[in-house]
Amino acid sequence: MEKLFIPGDILLPKDADMSLWSVIACDQYTSQPEYWDAVDRKVGTAPSTLRLILPEAYLEIKDTAAETEKINRTMENYLAEGIFKTVENSYVYVERDLTVGEKRRGLVGLIDLEAYDYRADSVSPVHATEGTVESRLPPRVKIREGACLELPHIVVFVDDPENTVMGSVGEGEKLYDFDLMDGGGHITGIRVCGEAAEKVQEALSKLAQSEYLEKRYALRGKAPVVIAMGDGNHSLATARLCWEKIRDTLTPAEREKHPARYGMAELVNIHDPSISFEPIHRVLFEIEPKSYFEEARSFFGGIRGDGKAVHRIKLASGGRIEEITVTGLTIGSLIAVSQRFCAEYAKAHGGKLDYIHDDDTALEMAGRDGCAGLLLPAMDKNELFPSIMKSGVFPAKSFSIGPARDKRYYLECRKIR
Repeated sequence: MEKLFIPGDILLPKDADMSLWSVIACDQYTSQPEYWDAVDRKVGTAPSTLRLILPEAYLEIKDTAAETEKINRTMENYLAEGIFKTVENSYVYVERDLTVGEKRRGLVGLIDLEAYDYRADSVSPVHATEGTVESRLPPRVKIREGACLELPHIVVFVDDPENTVMGSVGEGEKLYDFDLMDGGGHITGIRVCGEAAEKVQEALSKLAQSEYLEKRYALRGKAPVVIAMGDGNHSLATARLCWEKIRDTLTPAEREKHPARYGMAELVNIHDPSISFEPIHRVLFEIEPKSYFEEARSFFGGIRGDGKAVHRIKLASGGRIEEITVTGLTIGSLIAVSQRFCAEYAKAHGGKLDYIHDDDTALEMAGRDGCAGLLLPAMDKNELFPSIMKSGVFPAKSFSIGPARDKRYYLECRKIR
């Protein structure tokens, strides 16, 4: 497991206006096509990653087949026109000032897709954190199969309490240093290569050693997780599916170095001060809440786990708030059983379930007529890796990592064929 995350040949624009080149991930502002219209006007004819993606806000508005063809053609043109320079065999160390006032530190490199599998029964060391919706993958596969470049918004986590990986970076050539558009904060990229890259790989290798993993997590036969998905799991799952198709056509020697074997991502230490997990609460609408508290107490009173963790959830309806203590469950299992209770209550009482950020907003909505809420505790970042190893991936809508403007912007690119 020594080569889970390696340096690669990374493409950056030679002379572009970087504030126009770099745009936010395509899965942001999905209900606001006007945001993307404004970005389009701002970019104009300048080279930009906007021309290499299809914002999801346009999926129901534009002809996706025609747009995909246009994107692939633009990728080929950018390569032919010499837009890019190649930063060979390197990582990129990234520092990003966030809107929450923190600085996020990350390392852009390549994940070996042979070490990642998104499927539910996976025991891979690079692991999904939430369930993958497989119906979302075929359209993405079709897009990637025709593309000559990848430009990811994927963020993955490593559990590195001593900060050994980022602490190995040192100084290097500054590759970019600019303000991201639309209040996205300032971003700086430093090249990490040669001896510094070797030190990074040594630090990662130590985190993947079986002795270290057994001591840290008390695995007891469970498969270890070395790298966990933070954002962009469906993009990495798409890359894995495309690699599986290509892999079968290659000789063993060709498989070792084929560019499609890897997916580019930004690795972030989960212990970085900028990383915090916010709960996503459950609110039931258009229900009869009269029996809500009684049914919840009965349901959760019958839950018995075999662990020592203690979690508290809040029930709310009609201005009444009641706290319930649940013991013995990992945070992932707690979210799963809470989801099950809410879904079953909505089905039994003819209501609908929605997912709400922010405690005050969830409480206000739960206080409305015909509504009820279940507020989940915030997840301690130290629980993420152990919970995945013990209980498997989290349910969808389990947690949120920061506001929309702090999501990753497209910036680095890489040839995949």
